[in-house]
Amino acid sequence: MFKSLKHIWPEPTIMPEALSQAASLIHSADSLVICAGAGMGVDSGLPDFRGNSGFWKAYPRLAAQGVRFAEIANPSAFLEHPELAWEFYAHRINLYRSAQPHLGFGILKRWCDEKPGGGFVYTSNVDGHFQKAGFADSRVLECHGSLAYLQCTEPCGNHLWPMPDAIDPKQPPLCPKCDELARPNVLMFNDWGAIHERAEQKHEAFERWSAIVSNPIVIELGAGVNIPSVRRFAATLEVPIVRINPQDHRISRPHAGLAFGALKGLTALQEVLESSVVAQP
Repeated sequence: MFKSLKHIWPEPTIMPEALSQAASLIHSADSLVICAGAGMGVDSGLPDFRGNSGFWKAYPRLAAQGVRFAEIANPSAFLEHPELAWEFYAHRINLYRSAQPHLGFGILKRWCDEKPGGGFVYTSNVDGHFQKAGFADSRVLECHGSLAYLQCTEPCGNHLWPMPDAIDPKQPPLCPKCDELARPNVLMFNDWGAIHERAEQKHEAFERWSAIVSNPIVIELGAGVNIPSVRRFAATLEVPIVRINPQDHRISRPHAGLAFGALKGLTALQEVLESSVVAQP
């Protein structure tokens, strides 16, 4: 059953056992909680800002000025260097909009659609790719906000409004209520002004959904340990976890850990599930 996986993992006596265990957890679940970190977007060609070297490679102009990621992804940048801050975010927004969700999103969507309880997404990503891949917005909890929305830099209230189709950094968007500078509704470094009302509403929706499913499992993808928001949420659910992570995949039974990137891990699991031969969890 594992011959087709040799091109994915060179040690078939080790990894297929973990794959079979993970596939069994998915097969037996009545619902799925998809917990996705920054690593989920790497296979879509999106940068994973782990340290300034990766960030500066993606943004050489900021590298030339020695501006670190934590300094530009910071509400103070919009007050002190608004044009530079909006130049960075406008480029980032256009990058996310032009990129297409990789095939792993479709695999997850199909699995969720096949479950009687469906699925719910919890993600620290702000790119909107789960919605772009067909997941209902009502079932996507973006714990760090979304680049699809703007808020006031003050803020003068809890109101949000849609991100415009185009942004001119020299004429950045303003708050429609007070005419102060606007900023993306995402959680930044040293951020005390981010509006969390949208995420809080999704938390309430998740609580209602989780109360009616009986046998959920977590599929955790690309969730790092440096900013462990996604891992912590997954652990609080106290259900089996299928962890897919190329570096930090280790987790003990009854959970299962796979040392893959998101797309490769999901593709391998789909092959096992299609074989109709899975191990007991």
